[in-house]
Amino acid sequence: MQQPHEPPVQQPPGCGKLIPVGGNAGGCAGAIPKGPVVCSTVCGNPYAGLVSHLRAAWLSGKTRPLEYRLAQLEALGRFLEEKKQDILEATALDMGKPSFEAYFTEILLCKNELNNTLNNLSHWMKDEYVDKNLVMQLDSAFIRRDPYGVVLIIAPWNYPIHLFLVPLIGAIAAGNCVVVKPSEIAKNTERLVAEMLTCYLDSDCFAVVTAGMQETTRLLENKFDYIFFTGSSSVGRIVMTAAAKHLTPVTLELGGKNPCYVSDTCDVQNVARRVAWGRFFNAGQTCIAPDYILCSVEMQDKLMPALREAITEYFGPNPQESPDFARIVGDKQFRRVRALLCSGRVAIGGQTDEKERYIAPTVLADVQPSDPAMQEEIFGPILPIVVVANMDEAIDFINARPRPLAIYAFSCDSKVVNQVLERTSSGSFCGNDTLMHVTLTSLPFGGIGSSGLGNYHGRFTFDSFTHRRGCLQRGTGLEPINVLRYPPYSPHKTGLVRAATTVKRQGDCALL
Repeated sequence: MQQPHEPPVQQPPGCGKLIPVGGNAGGCAGAIPKGPVVCSTVCGNPYAGLVSHLRAAWLSGKTRPLEYRLAQLEALGRFLEEKKQDILEATALDMGKPSFEAYFTEILLCKNELNNTLNNLSHWMKDEYVDKNLVMQLDSAFIRRDPYGVVLIIAPWNYPIHLFLVPLIGAIAAGNCVVVKPSEIAKNTERLVAEMLTCYLDSDCFAVVTAGMQETTRLLENKFDYIFFTGSSSVGRIVMTAAAKHLTPVTLELGGKNPCYVSDTCDVQNVARRVAWGRFFNAGQTCIAPDYILCSVEMQDKLMPALREAITEYFGPNPQESPDFARIVGDKQFRRVRALLCSGRVAIGGQTDEKERYIAPTVLADVQPSDPAMQEEIFGPILPIVVVANMDEAIDFINARPRPLAIYAFSCDSKVVNQVLERTSSGSFCGNDTLMHVTLTSLPFGGIGSSGLGNYHGRFTFDSFTHRRGCLQRGTGLEPINVLRYPPYSPHKTGLVRAATTVKRQGDCALL
């Protein structure tokens, strides 16, 4: 079994330190036994040997054939199926994630992504032939979808399987070699991934690195061909800075404060149920959760009893006893979220238990824009309500702040929902529901501005890890045609070249 890649003790540059990149100590099915690779670089980086080994595998062309990619993707499917119970147990230990929520997000949605990719990969990989001008009618012009090479995926803790596995599916489908860095905060899931994932994948081409902040900084010093990061904006800036040193392209899946506008014309009970589900799913530790509600004071008064009823329906009179309500992942995160309870007034919930890292499903009323809960992404089970006079004021409020990962709008009037859609900007938009847009592999998912860069899901994940390479293959004959572009130049040649290569705007009058 391949062991987690812990950084060895720092050695002098070019020391020839043995760096493990594979092995089969545990004899797990699917593992490919490989010996250590000697780090012969002069950089002294503890991960240089690993990256060099993967780059050699990629340069060999091993990951390029369709059959190889399909075999590795099928192996991921076996990982999900055979380790399903382990995944449920690990996520429960890490953050008390209810088995339904864990199965839905960490297993079912991943299987959907996997099956969609398996169903379509042969089509996605095909060359795309493009239009040609008059001169090149006998030639071949196409877009070849090439893998980037050796890519790095850094995953967060809130959905510790889903948020590394979905990018990994696309990276494998695109033909890359991959280093996966799961979150060290979700310790049990990290251990599961490190010990078991490489039992299913080819250890020549795929590796898991377990690392904290200091080790991850050293990992980022290496030259990767693409970096896919999911996490906070502050760490995203660090990743992008490290990538810039090598001119490495990135996808940054970050977060932000996702507004939820509720108009005065809506089904209050339905709104309360859908918003409460989206906010308190995974104890609010979801990057696309509705972060705060914008509504009139009259709607706030109507929503409050409806939200209280929905919370009681979902989690009972004491949510702390409910098996369907998760916990905050760590002590540091617990203290940060608890400190936000001083905003506005607690209308529902507000109870905490530091020993259990429990924060009750909480609704804050009459929250001011200057309150602490409105200064950062909450990432916990707290829902502030900010009062606005009308839709126009809500839209102005949204547009005056950084562009969020998602915007939600509720109204029985479709014109209101469309107004919010057309007059705002965000990574994604969902009308009259929350979270559900991410369940469609046909929609791109990603941020804009401070909420992220790039997108993925379904075909979009494959595209993110693919370099679209423009290709032209010409014949060796017909040289008299090429004479037109060679010196010496003349007005006659200019006219002929213009006639043969000009792209005309549709609808132009031929007489002009």
